[in-house]
Amino acid sequence: MKRESNKPGGLVIVDKPAGFTSHDVVAKMRGMARTRRVGHAGTLDPMATGVLVLGLERATKLLGHLALTEKEYVGTIRLGQTTVTDDAEGEITASKAAQGIAREDIDAGVARLSGAIMQVPSKVSAIKINGKRSYSRVREGEDVEIPARPVTVSSFVVHSAHEAEAEDGTPVTDLLVSVECSSGTYIRALARDLGAGLGVGGHLTALRRTRVGPYKLDRARTLEQLQAAVDDPEGEGLPIMPVGDAAAAAFTRWDVTEAQARLLLNGARIPMPRFEGDGPVAAFGPDGTFLALVENQGGKAKSLAVFAI
Repeated sequence: MKRESNKPGGLVIVDKPAGFTSHDVVAKMRGMARTRRVGHAGTLDPMATGVLVLGLERATKLLGHLALTEKEYVGTIRLGQTTVTDDAEGEITASKAAQGIAREDIDAGVARLSGAIMQVPSKVSAIKINGKRSYSRVREGEDVEIPARPVTVSSFVVHSAHEAEAEDGTPVTDLLVSVECSSGTYIRALARDLGAGLGVGGHLTALRRTRVGPYKLDRARTLEQLQAAVDDPEGEGLPIMPVGDAAAAAFTRWDVTEAQARLLLNGARIPMPRFEGDGPVAAFGPDGTFLALVENQGGKAKSLAVFAI
C-alpha cells in the first residue's frame, strides 16, 4: 500500500487578529509555509478574532468537511442601534433608547433565537445571489433580499447586561453573550434579530470565535507567534498538525484491515459498519496511516477524499 506524500501538509490553527480578512491570513500563511496550497475552513469577518483553521497541502481536502462542524463564539451585542452591516463596521441606520429593558424580556428574545431556527443572513455577506456576492450587490446600491435558511443555535447565553451611552448620545445596553451554533449561522444576524424582537434594534460590536469543531483557542497561535516559530533557527518550524491527527480529532475513526485498505484505495465500496451520528468517517490502515474520508451509503463506504496514495 502506498503511503502519503512526504510533502508538508496538515492544519495550522490561527488566532486571527482584528482587521484581517480570512484571505489576508491565508496570504500570510502562504509566505510562512512557502506553498500556494493553503485554504481555510470557514471565514471570519475582519472585525472578528479567534480560531481560523487553515489547511496546507493535502489537508486542504479536509477543509470543506471541517467547515460543516459546530462553532463557538463569545461576543458583545449592542441594543439600541441598527447598522447596515449588522455589526460595528457598518453605518448606523437607526437609533432608539434601549435602557431599562427587563432581563426576562432579553432572555425571552434569546430563547426565540435558540434551537432550530430560520435565519436571514446579513445582506452584507458573502452569500451568492444569482452568482454574485450579496455584499457586492449592496455596495452597488441594490436592495438585496436573502431567503431565510435553517440553522441550529444549540446554546445562546447572555452573561451580563450593561447600560451605556453610545457616541451619538443614544442610551444603549451592551450584552456579553456566548453562542454555540451550526455552520452557516451569522452571529451578527442574531444580534440584529434580538434587537428587532425587543423593538430597539441591535448590532454586533465584538466577536471572538473560540472553537471550530474540536479545535479550540488553546491550540491557536497568533500570526506573530507563527512567524517567530518559522524564523527560529533552532526551533521546529511552523507548528503543523499532521493531517491524520487532524482527521482523528474531527471525525469518527474507522480502523480497517490491510485487505480493506487496498480495496478502499482502489475505489471499491466495501461494507462499512454503522457509526453513531452523521457525517464523514476517517478510515485508518492497520499501521495507523490515514487513508480516506468516507461516508456510509447503503451500508457501503463511499470515498469523499483519499489521502494515502
